[in-house]
Amino acid sequence: MGTVTLYTWIGFGAFLAIMFVLSLISARKTKNVSDFAIGGGSLGPYVLGLSFSATYLSAATFLGYPGWSHAWGYSNLWLFLAIIGGGPIGVLMVAKRVRKLNTGQKSLSLPDWLGDFYKSDILRVGSGVILLFNIFYIAAQFVAGARIFEYLLGMSYTGGLLLITTIVVLYVFAGGAFADIYTDAVQSIMMGIAGTFIFISGIVLFWKGSITTTFTGITNQLASHDANLVEVFNPESAHFYSVAVVVGAIVIQWAFASAPHLFNKVLGLKNEKDIGKMILTYVIATAFSLVVLFGGIYSRVALGNGVAESDLALMEYAVWAFPAVVVAIIGVVILAAAMSTTDGLFVSISTVFANDIFLKVLVKKGIIRLSPSKAEKIALQISRLSVPFIGLAAFLIVLRPPVYMGDIMWIGISGVAAGTMGPILYAVYGKKKASKRAAELSMGTGLLSYLLLYFSGLVPSTMTAGAIATLIGIATIVLLSAILRKDAKYAKASKQLKAN
Repeated sequence: MGTVTLYTWIGFGAFLAIMFVLSLISARKTKNVSDFAIGGGSLGPYVLGLSFSATYLSAATFLGYPGWSHAWGYSNLWLFLAIIGGGPIGVLMVAKRVRKLNTGQKSLSLPDWLGDFYKSDILRVGSGVILLFNIFYIAAQFVAGARIFEYLLGMSYTGGLLLITTIVVLYVFAGGAFADIYTDAVQSIMMGIAGTFIFISGIVLFWKGSITTTFTGITNQLASHDANLVEVFNPESAHFYSVAVVVGAIVIQWAFASAPHLFNKVLGLKNEKDIGKMILTYVIATAFSLVVLFGGIYSRVALGNGVAESDLALMEYAVWAFPAVVVAIIGVVILAAAMSTTDGLFVSISTVFANDIFLKVLVKKGIIRLSPSKAEKIALQISRLSVPFIGLAAFLIVLRPPVYMGDIMWIGISGVAAGTMGPILYAVYGKKKASKRAAELSMGTGLLSYLLLYFSGLVPSTMTAGAIATLIGIATIVLLSAILRKDAKYAKASKQLKAN
């Protein structure tokens, strides 16, 4: 491993140099909170599509998800369908309409957009607080970085965790959304190449004369370890043990496409007509990366039960299959994947404090009296200064390493989706605008449903619990909108009757 360690340090050093150059360039472009949050709404479809893909996938694609494949076999390929099917549908359903509405609103984040649309500070601040669930998502990415530093660089888990936290905090602090988006585009290309390389490598290494016989051989070897590994639904899987939970996974991936750190990228698009180009770029890049799921299956075939940690299954396979320099490159790609998601999450959460609470509530309501220019300067400072506190919170959550990083990540995603998808979808598709009370109650009901379902143990899968709670939140705003509209009509009719 000594040669691998050397190559990894060299590769990661080169990668960091490129990232920090881009971050410094971005810092010069970041003049106000709009630049920090969404790049000033001036970005093109291809760079945003690549950035969307990198942020959507995260390091879980290269550590957590192949770890699930290693542990649960073919049933984990349902995840490919959930992400490629559910995610793009979610973007298609929401993105264009949201972008069009935002030409008038000029909102900078998901809480800002919801608060402006429904004219509700409760919704603005409440959805902002819900976004703090994404600290769990950041924590999962820190786990990925720490695992790579631990495995390839010989550091302790805690030391690796501290290093990845420091690196991400520093470069998000400098560049905000510009640093996030442009570095993500580079990282997305790296992830697509690596994912495709891993997929093809297994076919080459286990080749039996044809694709069919090769995968038959892989299937037979998996079955020899555990018959459940080749089942369509694995009863031992936490997320893919039945049709119902697979549907839940697809629903939550659909909802995840409107997650705050992804939502910001839609708001950053310069021309509304380029939405299609952005989505196509995102889908292609995502497909190339996602075939890395087979890496976990290959590791089970090659190494059996000899992998110490499921999250490291892909790296164990890489060490078994490839020379040191290739292992180092894959390690750097995984670090890039971790950073590509954490930076977007940092930006979305810090924007809540600076824009959604400070500018749109405290300053706008006159609670804090400042001139517009002074308020903007302070807001940008808040955006940046909140970054290290967010990093510290995420660091503390995973100071004790979790069994599966993917499970930690989905605690955050599901909580955000449950509380926000009802108001988002009704804003986009409702024939008549819902009242702010209906939207606020949808937010609260969805979130409380998720907390009850998952943390009480009623639904053990984070994805399924999140999907059910999301649907409850959507049903709440639909029903309450109809009820409150009827009450308003009745009150109006009664008033007219009394007047007559």
